[in-house]
Amino acid sequence: MTLSMAERAFVLPPERNATQPPEARGLARDEVRLLVARNGLTHARFHELPRYLRAGDLVIVNNSATLPAAVDGFLGDRAVALHFSTWLDDGRWVVELRAPERIPFPHRELAAGARVRLPGGAQATLRAPWLAPARRLWIAELTVDPHQLMRAHGYPITYSYVPQRWSASYYTTAFGRIPGSAEMPSAARPFTDRLVVDLLTSGIGVAPITLHTGVSSPETGEPPSPERFAVPAATARLVNDTKAAGGQVIAVGTTVTRALESAADPAGRVRPAAGWTELVLGPDNPARIVDGLITGWHAPGASHLDLLVAVAGERVVRDAYAAALDTGYLWHEFGDSALLLR
Repeated sequence: MTLSMAERAFVLPPERNATQPPEARGLARDEVRLLVARNGLTHARFHELPRYLRAGDLVIVNNSATLPAAVDGFLGDRAVALHFSTWLDDGRWVVELRAPERIPFPHRELAAGARVRLPGGAQATLRAPWLAPARRLWIAELTVDPHQLMRAHGYPITYSYVPQRWSASYYTTAFGRIPGSAEMPSAARPFTDRLVVDLLTSGIGVAPITLHTGVSSPETGEPPSPERFAVPAATARLVNDTKAAGGQVIAVGTTVTRALESAADPAGRVRPAAGWTELVLGPDNPARIVDGLITGWHAPGASHLDLLVAVAGERVVRDAYAAALDTGYLWHEFGDSALLLR
């Protein structure tokens, strides 16, 4: 039996976790390292990205903006962090509970009817697990508007490898316009206004999609959850024209890849689309639209690794990760980047 990339273990030394934003390390956003992988490996800086693309290529970005989706509360007398993942069509929300140490709350201690006390007298009641039989994510009913609660009391979701709490400005991207992501679409974090201008003046196009990210769970290795997305007509047209002219479609992150591939028809053309995507890409379901992607470095066991393979192929991904481990690249949302090409 062949193991997928997500099932293959690699050891990530603790010192490879980016524990703070690059700005706190004296770097501009676009000065993080960039590993370019295609027929060999090249080490660069992110602001050099235009050198590794061609005039006529198209870069697709996610214009979803990050919510302050973590709110502190109490389950009984125990302190918890409630993470808002996504809203459902009936007005309820999918949530995750975390302990103050930013690790998952014990699933066995959660049950339907449990009430989480939140600031200002608000309350969240757990109704049922989402995507049963897993019990990490729950459908919850809120006694207040969650958006008002997040605006007043929320902060960006962070995990245990980032010990300090950073302000919301560190969790923005140059493209975020439509609030809705539980976690930052972090592949776009190194982009700056200057770099976008450099791309455009090099003849490289930029176009948006929207995909609102849910909460991740690096501890579980679960497949990706359903997420809301939209591919506008103008972007679909640009993607199809780029492919027809022989250009490359470059996705900024796994979110963009998932959205574009979800909007592809059986003939391999992208159509305008909106709704929920449950698409899971991997070695047995390769990408048809995306020719390369810009991505951060994902934790061992993350399902995102299989999506990288779906775009760039197993050899490219395997060699890139081996080189990143050997040469000191930093992981996670505040870390370094890669450009993986078929």
